[in-house]
Amino acid sequence: MYPYIHIGHFSIGTFGIMLWLAAVCAGWVLHLNFRRWKIDADAIGIVAISTVAGVIGAKLWHVLEDPQTLIQHPAATLFDRAGFAWFGGLVAGILALMWQGRSYGITSLAMLDLATPAAAVGYGLGRLGCLTSGDGDYGIPTKLPWGMGFPEGLVPTPPGVRVHPTPIYELIVALLIAWILWRRGSPARPRPISQITGEYLVLSGIARFLVEFIRINPKIYWGMSNAQMASIGSVIAGIALIAWARRRAALKASGAPATAVTADSR
Repeated sequence: MYPYIHIGHFSIGTFGIMLWLAAVCAGWVLHLNFRRWKIDADAIGIVAISTVAGVIGAKLWHVLEDPQTLIQHPAATLFDRAGFAWFGGLVAGILALMWQGRSYGITSLAMLDLATPAAAVGYGLGRLGCLTSGDGDYGIPTKLPWGMGFPEGLVPTPPGVRVHPTPIYELIVALLIAWILWRRGSPARPRPISQITGEYLVLSGIARFLVEFIRINPKIYWGMSNAQMASIGSVIAGIALIAWARRRAALKASGAPATAVTADSR
């Protein structure tokens, strides 16, 4: 693994490089979604702001999981290049998207629907940064032929030990989720506003819950990790959002479904 690329006296973290690539690809997917919905908005700018907010949220979520370490070593903990929690990034990214949607005349929930395929792609590619840096997001030891070792990672594995490359698993599943959401969010068959967002929360929550069984995260609550507890919350919120979206569409006075992007939501 290559946590850093050394160029003379400078060192560039491969996690940061992959995060940049993830943001670029997510921006491209969001741009394509804007085009098919005929929306005039700056996808790259939206993704850039959301990415920065997500990184800050992910770092804060991670450090607040261990407040004692934060109190003892505040500077080292906050500025450590390792240690990011996806759910913190998800919350911060959602808030940033909702805020930016308003500035483009798109309702907050409609913006989230439009951004879900991009979010899935960005998350999956971002996980490759965890793989290249070996930052501890890998899995438990395995004898499977595709197991990998991270002896020079930021969080190294013992010499000769091969573990589950869980970032690769998450990349594959994230791209599948992105494809499903792209198909279901088509203008040819509009869905009620916020339904696609609910489906994203359910699918991503299930995926994260399952992968945690083979990751090295400590089990804290009833044999589950912090991420699994957050995953359960994500699934519950997603189901509630889907139910609310369908009920809201059914109760519209005109009887027309509330679409992901409508004339009154732009």
